[in-house]
This record gives sequence, C-alpha cells and structure tokens, in this order.
Amino acid sequence: MTRSGYRRTAGLLLATALGLTASACGSGEKPAQDNARPTAEGSAAGPVSITVNCMPPKTNKAQRATFQEDLDAFQKLNPNIKVEKATDAFPCYEPRTFEAKLAGGQLETVFYVNFPNVGRLMESGQAADITPYVGELKTFKDYNASIEIFKKDGKIYGLPTDGYGMGLVYNREVFTKAGLDPNNPPRTWADVQAAAKKIAALGPGYVGFGEYSGNNVGGWHFTASLYGRGGDVISPDGEKAAFNTPEGKAVLENLKQMRWTDNSMGSKLYIDWPALMKAMAGGKMGMMIGAPDVLIGLRNDFQAKFENYTVTSLPEAKALFNGGAGYMINPKATPEQIRAGLKWIEYEFLTPGKGQLDYVRAKGANLTVGQPYPDLYGADTPSGQEVLKLRTENANVDPGQFALWVEGSKGIPAKAEPGPYAQEIYAILDTPMSAVLTRQDADIDKLLADAEAKVNTLLEQKG
Repeated sequence: MTRSGYRRTAGLLLATALGLTASACGSGEKPAQDNARPTAEGSAAGPVSITVNCMPPKTNKAQRATFQEDLDAFQKLNPNIKVEKATDAFPCYEPRTFEAKLAGGQLETVFYVNFPNVGRLMESGQAADITPYVGELKTFKDYNASIEIFKKDGKIYGLPTDGYGMGLVYNREVFTKAGLDPNNPPRTWADVQAAAKKIAALGPGYVGFGEYSGNNVGGWHFTASLYGRGGDVISPDGEKAAFNTPEGKAVLENLKQMRWTDNSMGSKLYIDWPALMKAMAGGKMGMMIGAPDVLIGLRNDFQAKFENYTVTSLPEAKALFNGGAGYMINPKATPEQIRAGLKWIEYEFLTPGKGQLDYVRAKGANLTVGQPYPDLYGADTPSGQEVLKLRTENANVDPGQFALWVEGSKGIPAKAEPGPYAQEIYAILDTPMSAVLTRQDADIDKLLADAEAKVNTLLEQKG
C-alpha cells in the first residue's frame, strides 16, 4: 500500500520473504516479430495507445507535477506511444474500486497491484504474460529477489516497483511534550503502552497510539502485529487459518487494554488508510505501526512537519512483515501495448535518474531524498550502484529518521503477506480489530474463533 524498503537490509528481507508459489496462466500472446529492441529510450515501431493508473492525487501537487512531467517526457521520447489516460488514485490500491474495475474488465493497460493480489491475478489469467518482453528492459537483469513475487511456472507477469517492511512510526515533538525521550523509543509493547498513556495524558485531542479498524487495513495491521509476535495468519500449506493462538489473542488484548483501560487510543475509528495518516499528520498522535515510507506520505500527502517523525523497528519483533507493490499489464493488451506499457514502467519507476529515481529533480522540487528505499536492485549491480550514488549525492533528509528502523530490523526474519487471498483474509480480520476498539465487552476468544471459521471456509472454497 506504500512505498518503502531499504537498500541492503530490505533486499535481504525481500529475498527471503517473496518465495510464494502457485499455478498461473496469462495472455499467452507471442510478441510481434520486430527487429528493433525497444528500451527506455527511443520509439517503438508503429503507433500504440495505452492507459496507466496511480497518478498522484491533486492534493499532492509536487509529485503530481513530476508525474505529468514524466508522462510528457516519455511521450516525447517515444512519439509513437500515446498515453491516452492517466487515472489518479489515492491510495493507489483501494479494494472496492480495484475489485469493481477488475470484475468489469476496466483496469488500465498498465495497472498498479500490491503483492497480496499478484498471485490470484496470475492464477486467474487477469494479467498478461510479459516473459517474452522483459529482456528488452535495460534494468531487468539487475533486479533483486523482489522479482520472484511476479513469477509463476517459469513465466513473468509483472514488475515490482517498491517494497516495505513494517516498523513503529512516532512523533518526536509529541514524545518530548509527554516527557519521553525521542531518541529512545519503545522497544517492547509494554513500553508502547506506557508511552501511549503519557501522551494521552497531555490533554484533549491527544492520542497515544492509533490503529486501523476496517477496509482491509485493520486486518493488514493485525497481520503485521501478529507476525511481530511470532504468529502466523495461515498454515504453511495455506490450507488453514493459524491466527487463533496466544499470539493472535495478545494483539487484540493489547489494543483492548490501551483503548478501554488506559484510554490512550481515543474514540475515533480509522477505517481506511488516509484516515489514520491524516490523524498522525495532525500533530497530536504519538505512535502508529507503519513502514518507513509513512514519513514521506505524511509530508507529501498530508502536509505534516517531516522532521517531527521517526521510524524505529517494530517492538519485540520475531518476524518482519514485508509487502510491496508493482505493475502488471492488462491481459487484453496487444503485444505492442505490452511493449509500450513495459517501457512506461521502466521509464517511470526503474531507470536511475528518471521518474521516481530522479533524485536531482526531487531535491529541486523539495521532495524528500535520502530515505533508504525503494530497494529494487542488487547492491552490486550497475543499476543498484547508480541509484545509491544518486540518492546519496542528493540527500536532503536526516538519515537518522530512518536509522533506528534500519539497524533494529537487521537480522529479523522476513515474512510475506498471507498468500494470494490476503485481501479477503484482511477483510475478515477487520471485524475483530474493529470490535475491540468499539466494544468494551468484546469477547476476543469468540472473535478469533469466528474469524478462524470464516478464513477456513474461504480457503476451502478457493481450493
């Protein structure tokens, strides 16, 4: 759902986290015979039109402007490719909108997809097989293990463009006001609970710890907390629910105690992704679970004071929740559209010095540079070395805001999102998350048992 990662540590985490398997099918189309090999530069033979999505929203003026600049530059560089439409979205993946467009066959030629959806789209034939075309991309050979998430049965169905690992985001200014040391953030969940109480005691409007409760993000964060405690959402074979355990119960009991006994979470529900981000940006919330890119989102999308925020490692983490996103191609696309779509992905997301990796421009536009992500390439590859060089030369943020997360996450085993039906599972897990935050008498044992039964039914139906 967000852009994050880190250069060396996340590369290792992704390498261990992304070994998912399943059967797949795709467009099966063969590439048109063509003597030219299109790359990120130069035009392809013959006019072709495509549509793309995930244009930054109008509220994010700086990134929207650079995205439009890239669209114009890309089409000038490739005059035979026309981007007919660029759909904006905030966030880029919103379950209800995505599922409606998917069911109606209305997804763009090039569409954004988060990792949990990749497997089912490949399995159901809702993404094009791009295997015959990836050799035409200059940077493809430099990918780190993150590319494995888009592979099935020896074929490739998409390209990763970011990745993230969860941590604990906190507001340094709020910590200071509450008498907490912003350079020594919580290391245990007991520390989180104690800090949240002190922050809430600052007065009306102050929230010690914020958490999601709906629209799939509640279940998403339940999973992150559960992984950190050493638990699992589904069994290793993917056939049964595995969260009705002491670890799963501890996640919900911790939230229930903070909400009702400590009164440190406030009374407002944060049902979707923007809601909690907006609250965190407001300056009166102390902590939330989040990846390092949350800091960038707070600044760019919610106008928060960037220097007030730091991300540290997830407390007591036994495993690190890893996720990410990338782009796939509509299976209805022609070979020419597939080539054009891949050229756009490479230009905008994968080429050092261009698009999201144009750090000179980003610095000039007062966008943040220096955060340790996206992490897409092997550290010793030409692309990986060039990205690191450009990022370091143009850094304009304090690396200390990410250092605690980078250092604290080292050596923690990575764990990928729970299989190809993660979004459906997250929707089920929203219910216990919402219940403990809205009902003081919520029965955690029953909530987990009910959710377990529903997930088992889901997995049985999916086969």
